[in-house]
Amino acid sequence: MLKKLFQSFRTPVRRVQHLRTTPEVLNSGQHSLQRNQFSRHAVSIVERLQNAGYQAYLVGGCVRDMLLNITPKDFDVATSATPEQVRAEFRNARVIGRRFKLVHIHFGREIIEVATFRANHPQDEEEEDSNQSSRNESGRILRDNVYGTLEEDAQRRDFTINALYYDPVSERILDYANGVHDIRNRLIRLIGDPVQRYQEDPVRMLRAVRFAAKLDFGIEKHTAAPIRELAPMLREIPSARLFEESLKLFLSGNAADTFEMLVDLQLFDPLFPASTEALEHSPTYTHTLISEALKNTDLRVKQGKPVTPAFLFAALLWPALPARVLRLQERGMPPIPAMQEGAHELIAEQCQRIAIPKRFTIPIREIWDMQERLPRRSGKRADLLLDNPRFRAGYDFLLLRESAGEQTDGLGEWWTDYQDANDSERRDMIRDLGSKDEAGTGPRKRKRTGAKRKRNAAADSGE
Repeated sequence: MLKKLFQSFRTPVRRVQHLRTTPEVLNSGQHSLQRNQFSRHAVSIVERLQNAGYQAYLVGGCVRDMLLNITPKDFDVATSATPEQVRAEFRNARVIGRRFKLVHIHFGREIIEVATFRANHPQDEEEEDSNQSSRNESGRILRDNVYGTLEEDAQRRDFTINALYYDPVSERILDYANGVHDIRNRLIRLIGDPVQRYQEDPVRMLRAVRFAAKLDFGIEKHTAAPIRELAPMLREIPSARLFEESLKLFLSGNAADTFEMLVDLQLFDPLFPASTEALEHSPTYTHTLISEALKNTDLRVKQGKPVTPAFLFAALLWPALPARVLRLQERGMPPIPAMQEGAHELIAEQCQRIAIPKRFTIPIREIWDMQERLPRRSGKRADLLLDNPRFRAGYDFLLLRESAGEQTDGLGEWWTDYQDANDSERRDMIRDLGSKDEAGTGPRKRKRTGAKRKRNAAADSGE
């Protein structure tokens, strides 16, 4: 996969992508798009804005995906009208955002996002209107409300494949950046100088990976070249924004490939520093556990099953936890308190990078806590654990650990058997544990069929 992503293509590659001042125009006979493929609400917005005297187009991901025969999730509109002018045309419109002001037009459950054409930001801070746009010292754009022309809007878009404008009235595509060419060659290419574009918004490095994984495209070599050196710039991005980006990276059905690319391009470190350290100290176990979790997550997404970020982050962070717990135990702390304290420290540190909301950090800790409780099955403990609302997630996580090669003395198999057993068999299983229970060592195995063992150690219990 990685070899494919960074391979050299036979087609000539330009080092810097220069946009045309006039676009390549593809008429209806030169492309596969038809207006009835797009959201009728989005098309009606374009028509209404054009009738009001504004320029308006369907733009970006919906055009790109339609050309690739992918059903778009969203339909976005770009227009020469300002947010206030758009709102004046539509009673069902709301202006949102500060850093990037947009209009959301509501049609029941469907929301069409309308953005005003943007211009590039002046490099000289003294030339900027500080009420509209500003950069920090490293060149990152802090606010992006400098409006411009259609040509300028195309120039400031991130990738060539996202700089395509479709007019559903004339059924023409306007291509300012050879985006159709790059779609045909399955290539992710930044518009403009890669270093400058990443400095403007380091999240573009994550977007390059996400699009490459989602579309099964290669990353053009000059687009990929600066990423490793500039990856630390992600530490400047607000942790709340990185939480949203991490969900896009890992919950879109391509998490396993995304993880491989993030590690290869050194983008995983600024997102998950403790897990990166675990990758260095125990590479095989850490890589296997995270990869298995992400493969299972991808499978659930493809099957339309629910996925919760809690299980995902529990798996991404788990390999960094045992060493912390061990250090606390060596200081004399009992196992369960050591697990709780180590989990608290690790999650607090991680939230400095990615602001995981409390509604997810609490179940993360509960899943981890179950790993310390599952070996303790004597008396009524097993039945109490079975009734715990986090049991299924904890059990799935135990099977995930075992699939990564962690030795648990048959604990996962024991719990699989216990769930399938009747009351009498369960009493026998508890009695068989004997004095070995508290240590969590291997009980006698009950005869069972191989099919039962093949339960899905899904990367999410669906709770």
